[in-house]
Amino acid sequence: MSFLSWGNCNGSGQEAAYVMMGDMLGVLRVSYGRALTPLARLLIRAGFTPSVVTIIGTLGVSASALWFIPRGQLVLGSLLTILFLLGDGLDGTMARLSGREGRFGAFLDSTLDRLADGALFVAIGWWCFLVGDVLGAALASAALVMGFLVSYTRARAEVEGWDASTGLFERTDRLVVALLGTLIVGLGGPSWWLPLTLAIVGLGSAVTVAQRVAAAYRGSQADPNAARR
Repeated sequence: MSFLSWGNCNGSGQEAAYVMMGDMLGVLRVSYGRALTPLARLLIRAGFTPSVVTIIGTLGVSASALWFIPRGQLVLGSLLTILFLLGDGLDGTMARLSGREGRFGAFLDSTLDRLADGALFVAIGWWCFLVGDVLGAALASAALVMGFLVSYTRARAEVEGWDASTGLFERTDRLVVALLGTLIVGLGGPSWWLPLTLAIVGLGSAVTVAQRVAAAYRGSQADPNAARR
């Protein structure tokens, strides 16, 4: 579909495109989870708990991003961050396989995810600022804020008893796209790749926020205990 035809699509057509893209991302997430199962089983047999893997993954992502990316070591920083990001899927897979899924584990995972996200986008924005890429620094900041809003809208809706788990761009999608741009630039690709991927993250996150606000609104309309305003 061309840019012009996209712009002329009606609302239902754009919504259908969002749904199709979300389905594609969902298939990739399921495949990713299945690929992690053998490693998750190995770590369980070795005595690791899901919470320990969560903490190790967060510390690894934060340290790799904040130490290497601002220093201009984009390839090494990106690859190490991607390696430690495996822990983001491993802990959940381990919890399901070991029967150790719990509310505190989910709370710890969500809390530390915000820390790792902040470290990555601060590192990218910091490097952009150091090399004089003001646009890249601004887009990294916007991607960070919108990513936090994606998480907040779901959490706040759940507090109210509404389901707002829908959305185009989830956490893994945001990080993979941002790291793809960082890695391409680090390998000598065009410098515009990083602002482009950051803009995609910001836009995708904004769409997800809108989707979750809409889902929360629908939930509030169906909730007899919700005050109308």
